[in-house]
Amino acid sequence: MLKEMELPVGTREESEPDPGLGTILVVEDDVSMQKVLRRIFLEQHYSTVVAGDGKTGLEIFRVQRPVAVVLDLMLPQMSGRELCQNMKALSDETPVIVLSAITEVVDKVLLLEYGADDYITKPFSPRELLARVQAAIRRRKRAAPSTATYTFDDCEINFQKMTAHRGGNAVGLTSHEFKLLKFFVEHAEQVLSREVLLNEVWGYNHYPTTRTVDNQILKLRQKLEADPANPRHLLTMYGAGYKFVP
Repeated sequence: MLKEMELPVGTREESEPDPGLGTILVVEDDVSMQKVLRRIFLEQHYSTVVAGDGKTGLEIFRVQRPVAVVLDLMLPQMSGRELCQNMKALSDETPVIVLSAITEVVDKVLLLEYGADDYITKPFSPRELLARVQAAIRRRKRAAPSTATYTFDDCEINFQKMTAHRGGNAVGLTSHEFKLLKFFVEHAEQVLSREVLLNEVWGYNHYPTTRTVDNQILKLRQKLEADPANPRHLLTMYGAGYKFVP
């Protein structure tokens, strides 16, 4: 639902989609909400495709590869959580924005672990939704590291294929661990605050707890550092944040 007394963005009934902007996939089983979301994006000239259940949403995603996905959690045939995981397995580069009435912090944290790029709670502001979707799209369009494969010490990371090896052995990284490491690589030698990392990697301006960053970096150290207790690459800058040193 929309926030009380707030109308969808714009006043036009329909706008002509701009092919250059790409397609936004909306996965929502409520017909009235489908119409609201479709109108929000069409008025900004995005081509919009709607799916009423998780299974159909995944099939559309496989074929069309939209520039962004907006999905509800409570879906028939396939839950929003499962759908998010499947979409990220197919294409981690496509932003997924969850729109749900569920407000529990644990659910938000789990969704981010599954790879969701943002989480908006119903009732929502159409302008905020549009701003977050567009911000997620912009983040995804930023340049990747100059080569697909990045190496430091005995670690070799392929950001395109989402594979990691240390000492020749495969290392399992989650979707968000890849995203966090990629951001560090793109900003090597820079001190990055927890707030910057949350906003740029997770897409949250107001995230439940900055401990999320600490936990993710701890896991990366355990997987990639020779001595996690005395890291050489993922360094803590006390009182300021973290820094990646190749």
